[in-house]
Amino acid sequence: MFQRSFIFSPLPSRVVFGVGSLSNLPAEFNELGVERALVVCTPEQSDLAHSVARMLGDRCRGVFPGAVMHVPIEAARRARAHALDAGADCIVAVGGGSTIGLGKAIALESSIPILAIPTSYAGSEMTPIYGLTENGAKKTGRDLRVLPRTVIYDPELTVSLPARMSATSGINAIAHCVEALYAGNANPVTSMMAEEGIRYLARWLPQVVQRPGDLDARAECLYGAWLAGSVLATTSVALHHKLCHTLGGMLNLPHAETHAVVLPHATAYNASAAPQAMDRICRALEKRDAAQGLFDIAAQLDVPLSLKALGVQFADLDRVADAALTAPYPNPRPLDRAAIRVLLENAYWGRRPGTALECVSSLSGREFPPEN
Repeated sequence: MFQRSFIFSPLPSRVVFGVGSLSNLPAEFNELGVERALVVCTPEQSDLAHSVARMLGDRCRGVFPGAVMHVPIEAARRARAHALDAGADCIVAVGGGSTIGLGKAIALESSIPILAIPTSYAGSEMTPIYGLTENGAKKTGRDLRVLPRTVIYDPELTVSLPARMSATSGINAIAHCVEALYAGNANPVTSMMAEEGIRYLARWLPQVVQRPGDLDARAECLYGAWLAGSVLATTSVALHHKLCHTLGGMLNLPHAETHAVVLPHATAYNASAAPQAMDRICRALEKRDAAQGLFDIAAQLDVPLSLKALGVQFADLDRVADAALTAPYPNPRPLDRAAIRVLLENAYWGRRPGTALECVSSLSGREFPPEN
């Protein structure tokens, strides 16, 4: 008889999910046993943050609208100082991955609990993973101090997220699921959740793009994002995330758009080494090829398909490939510099995986346009 053997350690987060669930904020604040909140957000979401602050009344010690992409160390230091000056004993992070990342940067040094109110599908709110960018390099780590204690998922708060940002944020969430399926510490529970997350996001993201105000579609995508964040929290990441963090930290690329471009190519790189994961991805997408299916979803959602469209220069590819290999990390297929360079070039031109000839220009250093 086949014996299953695995370790699964779910993390201690409280999740409040549903349309209108933001109204639970005061009760959830009480549940945490805290008294003085600092609300953090991006400058663009300061109106929402001030609305949240009003819900907390005199228990809010201010709004810090200083979250920026990739959490530069300078922004983290300013936020930490502001939290200390305010005497905050809770961070209420209202926004997407940048905002929740800033909340984590504060918690990393202070151990102040985080109450997260996500407005995108990034998934950071469910993980103990943090990232800080310093001197052009983004460094990530895991620490339970940064895991939000409570997460309020209200689909109404995602309605203001523009269609294109909704699409790229959702593909970012799909990327968490894809890598969870071939992670070395995957288990039957995380694999089931990852497949389900891909299925929900792939099915409902087109509906969100076509009808941005559709709360049912928004709720289904947010459910998929919760699954994605949950599996990211308890499994390891591999080549795809390493490349995205390298590109983001080195070239300051938009995080979600970078995931959308790189994901099909990283999946193609690992396909032969992770056939069971590819089968699950195909089943969730209802496609015959995992990498091509992911590329086709991005094309359907009309998001950027190439690194060139994000502003990457062809000359950047070599140093990105080198930087991606600087620290060992687990990946189903052995890390090969030449093959990773080809991956990056395919992503640079936005080639559909499996349809273009293998490009040899990465070995010669010459720039060739994609074939028609």
